[in-house]
Amino acid sequence: MRSSPTRTNRFSLLALAAGALILPAAGCGDDEETGDASGAEAPAASTFPSPDGRSLSELATDAAPDDELVVSPAGQVFTEGRNRFGFGVFTVDREQLTDADVAIYVAPGPDGEAQGPFPARVESLETEPAFTAENTASDPDAAKAVYVTDLQLDQSGEWRMLALVKRDDEFAAVRMPSIVVQRQDPVPAPGQRAPSVHTPTADEVSDIQDIDTRIPPGTMHEDDLAEVLGKKPVVLLFATPALCQSRVCGPVVDIAEQVKRDRGDEAAFIHMEIYNDNLANKGLRRQVQAYNLPTEPWLFAIDCDGKVDSRIEGAFSIAELEQALDRISDSC
Repeated sequence: MRSSPTRTNRFSLLALAAGALILPAAGCGDDEETGDASGAEAPAASTFPSPDGRSLSELATDAAPDDELVVSPAGQVFTEGRNRFGFGVFTVDREQLTDADVAIYVAPGPDGEAQGPFPARVESLETEPAFTAENTASDPDAAKAVYVTDLQLDQSGEWRMLALVKRDDEFAAVRMPSIVVQRQDPVPAPGQRAPSVHTPTADEVSDIQDIDTRIPPGTMHEDDLAEVLGKKPVVLLFATPALCQSRVCGPVVDIAEQVKRDRGDEAAFIHMEIYNDNLANKGLRRQVQAYNLPTEPWLFAIDCDGKVDSRIEGAFSIAELEQALDRISDSC
């Protein structure tokens, strides 16, 4: 008898032989009835202090320290140049803030000058009720917003990070974990050919739950990536709805299902689970290893030539997925 997947502790990290799988972010809700994909635009950079040659520590000293907030990055893959950076904002009691004005500051190494501010917009992960999975609806910790900004990281190595959160006309300084910028991108990047791997389809299994932990299972198991790659645009989503393991897990499969309903004729939509037999202690599926993914979820928008056009690590909104689909839908 096959054991059914259960959600593991979303506040833990699971160390696997293939690497640490740190599961990401979330998105904010707008209209419960319509699944409005809109979020909040980023505040103006002028809203936040200019670094003026100061260090992150000096910036933090000039702001009010805040031990009531936690700012959690939604990914861990960063390369030299422009990087989408998603994160969640929480209280220490695990309540998510979805409407704060936030900017990120970064500095290379322990003594580098602060760079920024990089103000963040809020991206919605709300879907229409028909596309809200039981996994999402029954999870009291389900995240409601992902903050997104674009960081310019011009060298490899360690980068220190600081968030300034505007609260009651004052800035609260929240220190964040460092990130590491890699010289070599470990994950298939825009412009590179997407690895051709077999992805299991619904007609290959006796129970769809073998290849989909969403409740109810989704519809993105009609196409095998190896069969459609290079022949039609592909939206490839690596995610595990029932087994996400981080502070912020967005219902990205719900979002992809809604976009597929509206635009499913423009690309092959493929959802790929993460763990063998949907059990975290059995390690990563070979498809995940082929894409060298250290985290999940990951979204790849692949053009008609079989090349990655864009990718997103962590949670994303309907609007972000539609923008990625816009780019590949006319590639054939």
